[in-house]
Amino acid sequence: MNTIIETKVKTYKNYINGEWIVASTNQVDASINPANKEEIVGYVQKSGKEDLDQAVAAAKEAQVSWRKLSGSARGEYLYKIANVVERRIDEIAESMTKEMGKTLPESKGETARGIAILRYYAGEGMRKIGDVIPSSDSEALMFTSRVPLGVVGLITPWNFPAAIPIWKIAPALIYGNTVVFKPAQDAAVTAAKIAECFEEAGLPAGVLNFVTGSGSVIGQGIIDHPGINGISFTGSDQVGKLVAQGAVARGAKYQLEMGGKNPVIIANDADLDQAVEATINGGLRSTGQKCTATSRVIVQSEVYEEFKAKLLEKVKEIKVGHGLQGETWMGPCASENQLQTVLSYIEKGIAEGATLLHGGKRIEANGLEHGFFVEPTVFENVNSKMSIAQEEIFGPVLAFIKVDTIEQALEIANDVQYGLSASIFTKDIGNMLSFINEMDAGLVRINAESAGVELQAPFGGMKQSSSGSREQGQAAIEFFTAIKTVFVKA
Repeated sequence: MNTIIETKVKTYKNYINGEWIVASTNQVDASINPANKEEIVGYVQKSGKEDLDQAVAAAKEAQVSWRKLSGSARGEYLYKIANVVERRIDEIAESMTKEMGKTLPESKGETARGIAILRYYAGEGMRKIGDVIPSSDSEALMFTSRVPLGVVGLITPWNFPAAIPIWKIAPALIYGNTVVFKPAQDAAVTAAKIAECFEEAGLPAGVLNFVTGSGSVIGQGIIDHPGINGISFTGSDQVGKLVAQGAVARGAKYQLEMGGKNPVIIANDADLDQAVEATINGGLRSTGQKCTATSRVIVQSEVYEEFKAKLLEKVKEIKVGHGLQGETWMGPCASENQLQTVLSYIEKGIAEGATLLHGGKRIEANGLEHGFFVEPTVFENVNSKMSIAQEEIFGPVLAFIKVDTIEQALEIANDVQYGLSASIFTKDIGNMLSFINEMDAGLVRINAESAGVELQAPFGGMKQSSSGSREQGQAAIEFFTAIKTVFVKA
């Protein structure tokens, strides 16, 4: 626990009711650079329940006038916010790389995605929000409209500190809700810069409120707060279940996007060079810290050895280092806890009988000794019951599984509790159709990496990966609004 002290490193405050405010606890947490644990990126507030109460009250008051604005008027604010983020893209991206470790091109790409999301939802303000329905009474008019939930609480993770908050905030606002936003503490400096853009664009006070703090206090407070009408959460399945339980207990609407154990299937007719590139990008970009990252590599026996050799050749060329350095392909794990989690799964893989083909160690040479770096890691002789084939690692670890048939590949691909994303590489239309029809995942991709997500399309998973609702695209309206049926008698 750190108390607020004079420092050259900036301290970021909460943003509540249009003002930047120090937490009632007068405590802060340091955000550490995972590429150099001795560097503090910034300090963020370690807020208490009083701060959350203040944010919810501000959001509740602001929602009265915010919902009365036309959709196009709300959209104009989103356009302005997008322009501010665009002006600050370099600053935000650099902060993101320093704070959670992904490379600078990845950070810029993520920030640019946030800009596109804002502009997409700005346009949603001009789309229909209901339908006319024939009434059995010939002298009556019946139609539906959509109304906002009210105040929504958004709990976001550290791995996409710009895109995920924006893809929740933008639809929440365009459909007339006001927001209490709690980012992951490990990425709260970047999140604060995103909140600054909303202020700079002139968003009315109280429409967006930004509160940092621990999950046990602020996260749990959002779950329990009677003034919050809906909760949208992205994070681990363990915490997601707590969100669901708390929301159900008090009758709040909830939306969960949780873990994945995403497979890629390499059929015997696949373009192997294309499949190798996509498997490496899907599994090892962002240090494997994506919920849609490729984790299991299921390869038909006829091409297994050739595919493995091609992939290992490419993996050995990967440059690991500081994300701000131009030659770096893969940065560090986002925190020491995440590094230890990855290393523990590598140990489990070895202990359970998998063969370590490449990597598997912490990197502490060549100036990387102060960071949370791990080698890109590849296992083979993995069976579907091993921990590294069943549990989400959230790190740069690929597990090879050899199969004889596509039917066997699909059976293994579905043999996990998760169902977020999956991909297959094949030229055979029969394989494609079997994969589309039988793969139990919310996102299936053919001849493309598992980690690709497009902002205009619904996103979410099956089984333990999701609560069933979808984010992004026009599907977002389903969560952030409720349907009102109107009957008008002449």
